[in-house]
Amino acid sequence: MAGYGIVLAVSALGCFLLTFVGRRMAVRCGVIDVLSDRMVHDRPTPTAGGAAMFVAFLVAMAIASRMPQFREVFQRSTEPLGVVLGATAIFAVGLLDDIREVSAPAKVAGQVFAGSILYLFGVTMLYFQVPFAGFVSLSADLEPLITVAWVCVITNAVNLIDGLDGLAAGIVAIAAGAFFLYSHQLSGAGLLPTESVGPLLAVICCGVCLGFLPHNVHRARVFMGDAGALFLGLLMASSTMVVGGHTADTFSGQKFFFFAPVFIPFVILGVPMLDTGFAIVRRALKRARGAKTLVFGADKQHLHHRLMEMGHGHRRAVVILWAWTTILSVLVLYPIYFKRGNAVIPIGIAALGVLLFTVLHPRLNPPLEPADPERPALAVPDPGAPNPPAGGGSGGGDGEPGRGLSAEALPRASR
Repeated sequence: MAGYGIVLAVSALGCFLLTFVGRRMAVRCGVIDVLSDRMVHDRPTPTAGGAAMFVAFLVAMAIASRMPQFREVFQRSTEPLGVVLGATAIFAVGLLDDIREVSAPAKVAGQVFAGSILYLFGVTMLYFQVPFAGFVSLSADLEPLITVAWVCVITNAVNLIDGLDGLAAGIVAIAAGAFFLYSHQLSGAGLLPTESVGPLLAVICCGVCLGFLPHNVHRARVFMGDAGALFLGLLMASSTMVVGGHTADTFSGQKFFFFAPVFIPFVILGVPMLDTGFAIVRRALKRARGAKTLVFGADKQHLHHRLMEMGHGHRRAVVILWAWTTILSVLVLYPIYFKRGNAVIPIGIAALGVLLFTVLHPRLNPPLEPADPERPALAVPDPGAPNPPAGGGSGGGDGEPGRGLSAEALPRASR
């Protein structure tokens, strides 16, 4: 345990110090996130946090490779090298997107490439857990597909929540710390190979997030950018694959934590994921009605925007989501350490998910568009006015003109 504490301190302190350097270099090179009408920030901010995270990760891995406690991890397995190469690939894709915008298909191609590297070096799933059913042993032709899909899901989930200062870094720090505690229990029970790199990746991921948070809490002096978000997602994906996907033994809480990157996106991070799906449907419907709206374009109706509209300040919105992640993690760590309470895990997760969904009430129906000024006003006849002569319109003929009521004055549908 002492070795993990040293690695945690090295990764946290390294990321904290390197962020100062990265921020200065980003300002000089012009790698800055400019203002837009979709952002909740009010000033341009450098996006160099991902570089500091990546370098701190490399330093922590290099130091861990020299520690006797992790000798078997680096000498008996190719997993550490695969994670370093995969992280380098996905960091490069994210950094390129931070410098000059990269299309969505290009970013997905980079994620597929990084996932393929992980598979080639053994960072893959050998078993796949079917919720509440059991384990399925993956065939050789399904392993690369599941590995790449897992990487794409987790990296995009982390990237999706990076919308408020400190939100992504805090949630990943909590999730990675909880996953380390779980994997360490697995190791103590003899259910995890000694050469598994999973616990080490979890503790490094937690460390770089903790070191980055002082720079990123509101008001943020630096953003992690796509480079940092995709990089953190790859570390979480790799850690969960080599822990949950390499053992079929039953252990308290294992079902949850093998699916932690699924439960956390769909219960905690899943709200913005569902919100994005609703937004795509909403934009598609608006486009079908003739509005000039891009289906995959950005708007201001995502989770963090809506939390602000509900009256939560920037810091409060972040703390709320941190609290949800902490509650969920404590819920599933309790049976592991106290040897009871397994039955309440699915009920508790479902209750938290429903409550979170209810409070945040994602909108399925798109709001009505403002009235088109070129569209004729809707005529509403006045009951006290004489009927116009036959053939007379609301504004023509010899009768009294009808009183026009614009569409804007009609009651709007509830949202």
